[in-house]
Amino acid sequence: MSMRRLDSSSADFGAALDRLTSIDEREDVSVGETVGTIIRDVRERGDLALLELTGRFDRYQVDSMQSLEITQLELRSAWDQLSEDQRQALKLAHDRIEQYHQYQTTPDLLYADEFGNRLGQRWTALDRVGVYVPGGRAAYPSSVLMTVVPARCAGVGEIVLVVPSPDGVRNPLVLGAAYLARVDRLFTVGGAQAIAALAYGTQSIPRVDKIVGPGNAWVAAAKRQVFGRVGIDSIAGPSEILVIADDSADPEWIAMDLFSQAEHDVEAQSLLISADQALLDAVDAAITRMLPARTRVEIITSSLQGRGAFIRVRDLEEAAEISNRIAPEHVQLMIRDPESLLPLIRHAGAIFLGANAGEVLGDYIAGPSHVLPTYGTARFSSPLSVYDFRKRSSIIELSTRGLAALVPAAVKIAKAEGLEAHAEAAASRLRG
Repeated sequence: MSMRRLDSSSADFGAALDRLTSIDEREDVSVGETVGTIIRDVRERGDLALLELTGRFDRYQVDSMQSLEITQLELRSAWDQLSEDQRQALKLAHDRIEQYHQYQTTPDLLYADEFGNRLGQRWTALDRVGVYVPGGRAAYPSSVLMTVVPARCAGVGEIVLVVPSPDGVRNPLVLGAAYLARVDRLFTVGGAQAIAALAYGTQSIPRVDKIVGPGNAWVAAAKRQVFGRVGIDSIAGPSEILVIADDSADPEWIAMDLFSQAEHDVEAQSLLISADQALLDAVDAAITRMLPARTRVEIITSSLQGRGAFIRVRDLEEAAEISNRIAPEHVQLMIRDPESLLPLIRHAGAIFLGANAGEVLGDYIAGPSHVLPTYGTARFSSPLSVYDFRKRSSIIELSTRGLAALVPAAVKIAKAEGLEAHAEAAASRLRG
């Protein structure tokens, strides 16, 4: 196959880029309506609705929620059944993720102003968090670690994990990772019904304060609809990679990095930006040569043909501008001096510096969470981190001098807003 080509010097480049990176909202409307019905059903009927929906969507018929909850003994058994190589790999990933996120703990703040007032903020962890881990086509023990470990580092009181198990098949790698990460409770339910259960609670699944983790369109729609009742991390879309490369990059490495995102889903987006025409041609040839040997060749082909592209630019500075316009989930700087371009990349979920820093290593082992903003939301949001599992409370203590200095202005503002009781509540503190 040959990749779609865009050129930044073309008159219609902006419109072509927007079409390539735009989101099709039509499916969301259809999915959203069905998801709304599922959420109402779970709210009204609780466990009974979950059992019926699990039978319908996951083809897993059980009579009680006890059959859908995995005990700690079962999690330990799953861990013990893994091979030693698998346990060591998961342990290394766990420890690196934990080490990275321990650096994100933030101390409380308290200071005194010129009037002796004490002001500041205090951080507290969320009481209970729900974690969604995708299941079905593939198993994602990495997503267990990338979501649960930051929550543990933040000090969350209880972590409830949900994962779909089509046909009742339980993946030992996912269960083993849940054991390693010290998940408190795990239920084999998925889809919009799992999100509804976490948001509103059922007879068996406790209501949580926040829901995190990636999922399909149904999960994303459900998270959107329950937001406000609970917090959410983000509305996740298909995976994205944008590679900025110069003639120092290996075409075969780039091809494999594009494949690694494209194999997730036909809607995944893999983009290459370069000012070097010879490199673009070499990568195109590498894709043609290497693609047939890929296990998920059909998915990769559909993804690259539908949403992939090569973008030719004038120079690296323009490449950074286009990257910021797209605000992708992952940006790889496969150039001689990646540090020089780093200050120009303002909008990205994760930035990988140099050819060695393949995005795939960020998926599993580097340390930062791989739960990242997609669909351009890196313009205003951040990777999942300890900060997602903590909240701030403002601290205010006023001295006698502080009252004398601040009350008159507070009274004037309150009166200007027509709030007489506000003004009197402030003024009364000066009268003793």
